[in-house]
Amino acid sequence: MTTETKDTLQKFIFENAAVRGEFVEISDTWREVQARHSYPPAVKTVLGEMLAAAALLSANLKFNGAIVMQIHGDGPVKLMVVECDSELRLRATAKLAEGAHVADDATLTSLLNATGKGRFVITLDPMDKMPGQQPYQGIVPLDGEDMATVIENYMLRSEQLDTRLWIAADAHISRGLLLQKLPRHSGKDDQTKQASEAEELETWNRAVMLASTLKQEELLSADIQTLMNRLFWEETIRVFDPAHPHFHCSCTREKVGNMLKMLGTEEVEAALEDLDALEINCDFCGKHYAFDKVDCAQLFATDTPVEILIPAGDVKH
Repeated sequence: MTTETKDTLQKFIFENAAVRGEFVEISDTWREVQARHSYPPAVKTVLGEMLAAAALLSANLKFNGAIVMQIHGDGPVKLMVVECDSELRLRATAKLAEGAHVADDATLTSLLNATGKGRFVITLDPMDKMPGQQPYQGIVPLDGEDMATVIENYMLRSEQLDTRLWIAADAHISRGLLLQKLPRHSGKDDQTKQASEAEELETWNRAVMLASTLKQEELLSADIQTLMNRLFWEETIRVFDPAHPHFHCSCTREKVGNMLKMLGTEEVEAALEDLDALEINCDFCGKHYAFDKVDCAQLFATDTPVEILIPAGDVKH
């Protein structure tokens, strides 16, 4: 794979203003996500937008861990999950209700918030937890007509940071732009500080105005360099070395075993009555795991704690 075809995340900042930005474009990873599932076009759009958003948000994680973005839906789509860690390793999946029909032009509301009970969840899960430490989890209603608005509203509520997102996806590409206005603490006198804040607010408003000229078609068709040149060619910005998101699934036999333990001895034994083994396929990568009666007996013979954030797969029985 050449450098030109790699999935790319490009950070930049506006000089002399507490405003930062990121572009991301994801194609190889997006193909990996879709390789084992046949999602309707409208589902691909929302899941692809979540993929871009997760990469943009995780690029600013201040710890070694992962951001898990979930939507629990009350429409034809029951669950969407995207996970991205601090190394920009991504995976994603969606679950539809059995027999669900999804129109090609279905909106986010009709897909996931049909009766207003959809929920958006962001979990920050540190890799090296202290004893007793729990992942941070924020749960909010699906507040917004599109994925970008939902995330912007979440960021304003939970992080108190002005964050704007422009994201788009189709069957081939997932691409996005994030702008964020950062708090600045300074020892300047009040008059100088007010002048500085006014200048930074002007820069922020101008950056948002420029980015808001982006159309979905352009976001899907133009690469990062083209978009940056078109939007910010008159601005003084500092561009950092690009990073490269990639597909990675963290499923293991141990994690799948933990999922079975969560079901409980009674349910697992009932499922095994007519079967030689339980078969589990990972929803994210399709990897197959099998647990026979001996394997399951060993699972419940240990007292290790169980912690599962997101579903590892479907048990076939």
